Amino acid sequence: MTEILVQAGTEGTVPSVAERVVDHPAWPVLKEAVEEIRPWQSKDGSIDFAAEGAPAKAVAELAVDRVISAVEELAPLLPHDAAYHRALVADLRRWADDGFQVPDFLDSLLAFQPAADRRDGLQHLVVFPMYTQNGNPDRNIEAVVLRMVWPEWLAELERTRYDNPLFCGITFEDFTAGYDTNSAVLFPETIAVREAPERFSWGGIFCDREAARFRRVTEAAVDILGLELPDDIREMVGDQDRCQQAFVLWDMVHDRTHSHGDLPFDPFMIKQRQPFWMYGLEELRCDLTAFKEAVKLEAEGNRHGRDVQYAVLFDRMFRFPVTGDRTRNYDGLGGQLLFAYLHKHDVVRWTDNKLTIDWERAPKVTNQLCGEIEELYRAGIDRPKLVHWFAAYDLVSTYLAPHPGSRWAKGPDALDTSLPPRKLVDEVLPDEFPLSMFYEALSKKLKNVIASTKGITASADAEKVAA
Repeated sequence: MTEILVQAGTEGTVPSVAERVVDHPAWPVLKEAVEEIRPWQSKDGSIDFAAEGAPAKAVAELAVDRVISAVEELAPLLPHDAAYHRALVADLRRWADDGFQVPDFLDSLLAFQPAADRRDGLQHLVVFPMYTQNGNPDRNIEAVVLRMVWPEWLAELERTRYDNPLFCGITFEDFTAGYDTNSAVLFPETIAVREAPERFSWGGIFCDREAARFRRVTEAAVDILGLELPDDIREMVGDQDRCQQAFVLWDMVHDRTHSHGDLPFDPFMIKQRQPFWMYGLEELRCDLTAFKEAVKLEAEGNRHGRDVQYAVLFDRMFRFPVTGDRTRNYDGLGGQLLFAYLHKHDVVRWTDNKLTIDWERAPKVTNQLCGEIEELYRAGIDRPKLVHWFAAYDLVSTYLAPHPGSRWAKGPDALDTSLPPRKLVDEVLPDEFPLSMFYEALSKKLKNVIASTKGITASADAEKVAA
């Protein structure tokens, strides 16, 4: 696989055709050195040389020198990242020179600007001390080689309809251990820095991992539940590239929705303490907005519109509710709510141990749920925070049974409403809306399949299928 890199104004010496970074002999050297460093690091990314199993400082310095040398060897393949790689080398050297204290890679973070050049297929070599969301919680050094996913049809939609200048669709080429996990994002806020920038200028989502995971779980769920798929949807589920394109469109619209619409609160809920169903409704609102836009796109003849609809429906109904533990599982809650809503409106039926879907009515009724959440938000602008939380609870509990021991389910009279709202969050049960019997049974049958998607990529999934 090659990629043309000639571009006027690109910094440095630009080869006419770039090698794959992962095929260069310096990449395994870099990867091995990073993997050597990671176990020495504490949770905050520093190295405590007095800790058991810690290396001598000189050994750690040699490992960082190998990382630096490998980055410098690989950098000529990626002239578009020249400023970032120079800053990265400086940050690595400073970390070593300062005695491997808590790392500060703010300078290299500010120099890395992938959203400024979203050419389809463009490679990036990224090295940062970071935690990986839904993966490794510690700020270890990680290295990942990725490619931009930015086909012309998507770029046109972003230019003309779904403006999202910070969004980057990306795929894995290779990665270190922090990404051999369930993480499918590369976010700047996960990186160790001395101070947070005033604003972040990019965010990346690995559509290849999302698509491969979706395909494996959906195929298993369809088989377990006896669901008969329309031919075009069955073909979509069987096609990795088609699913990747659906996910990159879904993600782009979802991401921008966090800051669009009638928003009664900070859309990202940064530094806010709220009941987890509020987070669940926000994530579901963004997904259902992507669904609603996909319905419009399908009506206009866009071939990706129908794929996005069923990616949203199946991922939300089959994977989300039975993934992760039950402690404040807001994505799981959103999936439960979608299924229960469609079931109550007779779009989804579970009869004779077989799942059926009214494919004709599914778009309209799914959009109806989106409308109910949007109305909740619109009305929330005029409500005090606690009243809004109760209104949201009422919406969710209309379709999902609360835990029988819930104080929130008993209403305001069961809570000390003289306390600040954030204090009342302590009264929320870890599993405020337990799984239904349907999902309890499905969870047992899907748990091994879901576990098998840890670290999955498009190539890994293809190899497993071939085997």
